[in-house]
Amino acid sequence: MLNRSNAILALMVLALPLALLGALASGPVDIDLAGALTDGWHAQGSDAVILWQLRLPRALLAVLVGAALGMGGAAMQGMLRNPLAEPALLGVSSGAALAAILLLYYGLAWQAGWLLPLLPLLAIGGAFLAVACVWLLAGRGASASRLVLAGVAINAFLSALMALALNYAPSMFAMQEIVFWLLGSLANRGWDQLLLALPFVVVGAALMFCGRNYLRALSLGEASAASLGFGGRRYPLAILLGIAAAVGAAVAVAGTIGFIGLVVPHLVRPLVNQDPGRLLWASALAGALLLLLADILVLNFIGAQELRIGAVTAFIGAPFFFWLIVSARRGLQL
Repeated sequence: MLNRSNAILALMVLALPLALLGALASGPVDIDLAGALTDGWHAQGSDAVILWQLRLPRALLAVLVGAALGMGGAAMQGMLRNPLAEPALLGVSSGAALAAILLLYYGLAWQAGWLLPLLPLLAIGGAFLAVACVWLLAGRGASASRLVLAGVAINAFLSALMALALNYAPSMFAMQEIVFWLLGSLANRGWDQLLLALPFVVVGAALMFCGRNYLRALSLGEASAASLGFGGRRYPLAILLGIAAAVGAAVAVAGTIGFIGLVVPHLVRPLVNQDPGRLLWASALAGALLLLLADILVLNFIGAQELRIGAVTAFIGAPFFFWLIVSARRGLQL
């Protein structure tokens, strides 16, 4: 079983560059991919411009955002010891989304253009604020179940604030943009968005990865984790900061993309023998691959308007959980 799991993980590693090539070859315009790659970054031909300035940054951003969401979901599930947890559960995604909406669609970014590069930082600040509210509401030494309940309450409040912002949008066009952004999209993203999000995702991933041994100890219970030297609040706080940094940056540049952080850890957990530490990097890999494949589907979808990638991931995630529920019912019957 272990060899089979390692083989599947190895295939995923090999599939990622192949999917990247598939993304570079996908789009409404056919290009000479080999020729554009040979021409290089500074070529002025239309094929080279489409490849290097449009398709490559979009594909790399899909990899970065998918990895951030997958890893964030695995860290959240490990910390709460709840397989149904995801960053949105504690308001991380909603806090980042609300901050980005207020910045982008209420004129602040355009009236003061120097604020636009701070968009990931402000979205991360919104994610941090949401996590802080959950932490304060749950109280000191809160159990995982109380954290979840506090997260549901804060998330509902943030959703109400987003609905209020949508209701008082300055124009119908702004309202439409807010709705489209909330659905998640990688369209019209370039090197600027990729380079803005990259450092925050890297720092967040590093914080989560440094907490992998804490997650392993926590799987034995909080008392066992404390006896192994993982007591105190700095370990869960570091992981929460890592989740907020990575997911907040991902939401800031791509909008809210659901189900990646929820479904991906479920898919790869059997491949890492239920190890919460190994699950982090495996979920990052699977999340990057899944979101890249979803974006390829979006790029090849024929329609008057581009399909939003958040809708695609929802169509992927919902049937998975239908299957999970049916499998659980059959297991109970047996």
